[in-house]
Amino acid sequence: MARLLLKALDRAGIAVETPCPLRMFDRGGDPALMRRLSDEARRAAQAYVDEVRRRVPEDRPDTVLTYHVHYKAPDVFGPAVADALALPYVVVEGSRAPKRAGGAWRLGHELAEAALDRADAVLIVNARDRAMLERFRPPGQALVDFPPFLDADAWPTAERPRTSPGSPPRLLAVAMMRPGDKLASYRLLAASLELLAGHRWVLHVAGDGPARAEVEAAFRPFADRVTMLGELDRLALARAYASADLLVWPAVNEAFGMVFLEAALFGCPALAGAYGGVPGVIRDGVTGLLAEPGNVNDFTDKLTTLLQNSARLSRLGESARADVLAARGLDAAARRLRDALEAGRAAHLERSA
Repeated sequence: MARLLLKALDRAGIAVETPCPLRMFDRGGDPALMRRLSDEARRAAQAYVDEVRRRVPEDRPDTVLTYHVHYKAPDVFGPAVADALALPYVVVEGSRAPKRAGGAWRLGHELAEAALDRADAVLIVNARDRAMLERFRPPGQALVDFPPFLDADAWPTAERPRTSPGSPPRLLAVAMMRPGDKLASYRLLAASLELLAGHRWVLHVAGDGPARAEVEAAFRPFADRVTMLGELDRLALARAYASADLLVWPAVNEAFGMVFLEAALFGCPALAGAYGGVPGVIRDGVTGLLAEPGNVNDFTDKLTTLLQNSARLSRLGESARADVLAARGLDAAARRLRDALEAGRAAHLERSA
């Protein structure tokens, strides 16, 4: 997502400099690590501020932008620079987690909250973050919806192949194979397909990882109805999307799922669990269907309706492709970014008055 954000900024004609390579990330809750990273970030911020002040005014930045602020990855550099240079500070994808106010991530939580409080605008990528952002929003801060997007030009073309009359619906799952939520999604999908053993379908699975043996075991009862494709390069993945009638993914605890936009680009609609930001990517009944999170029976019922209605599948696929091309590409993201940065600057002026 960070690389896509840089592409969207470039498409918007916004010059970008990335002066701080430091990555503030604490996976395990280590206060000593976070204190060290914070000190490094403050020193880096001061060095950058000193360098900027030596520039001519027209070469100085006019906004500080950062991506993905949360308790495991707070931002210290950005607020320090914004305060020192009296600049607007904008966060793309920030999340607040009050339950982390104590315990191992207390310091990371405090730093993330301070950054989000300082932000003049927060762009909401994942809709599930909105409730807490609104609950703790400081006066004058702008909250701007900024749904996920992709770069269609980065994908090779792949034509949808013709199918023989009477051939079974072609299902596709695309995900890393690792313990935790991904494995839980694979197992829920296998449980759903077990309930559909009497229906006609085939499934291709693209992905690999440390839990591959467990994934293969979950689908072994289906024999040759399931094909494991392994990890695919972009061209092979494009062909897999184009060859599928439906992307099926329970999406356990998924943040939003870029895979759904990728599939839509090739005319493949999706059936997914409505976790997190997934409903912000799949338009229920328009570009795919959403099932109740974690509910194998609801997932199975919705899959059954689609397996029995090829015309509806085709309509959903056409709508999915039209939607991603019209509203989820770089041009749309660039327009939203320009508007969001203007909102951040306006909020900064109002809060500074």
